[in-house]
Amino acid sequence: MYLRKVQYHETDKMGITHHSNYVKWMEEARVDYLDNIGLPYSTMESLGIASPLTEIAVKYKSPTTFGDSVQIDVSMREYDGVKLTVNYVMTNAQSGVTVAEAASKHCFLHNGRVISLKRSFPDIHERLNRQLANK
Repeated sequence: MYLRKVQYHETDKMGITHHSNYVKWMEEARVDYLDNIGLPYSTMESLGIASPLTEIAVKYKSPTTFGDSVQIDVSMREYDGVKLTVNYVMTNAQSGVTVAEAASKHCFLHNGRVISLKRSFPDIHERLNRQLANK
């Protein structure tokens, strides 16, 4: 679980959080999630691994405004060694109302080429596989 407070600069003229910020929050929450499972982005990057976004989908359900706290629950939906799909459920921490549901898909690159973590980095593959099994 990742907690994010809506900042004033993230809102529009109507006082509503601009939709683009939810995607930024997803990245923050995903980085935090990977830190918490022992796979910090810094470690992956030091090994030359990148995980670019290949697809993203967000369903906006209820607005948030300046000062709201948004709880973001992150989970792995699919992982096959080459591709990773991450789910996000964003909830207004004060009201408990779901504000957005989302998913992002990623691949893994090493030296600019798509790789299989299972073959190239088996330790990382096993950690992600265990995490998926434990969800």
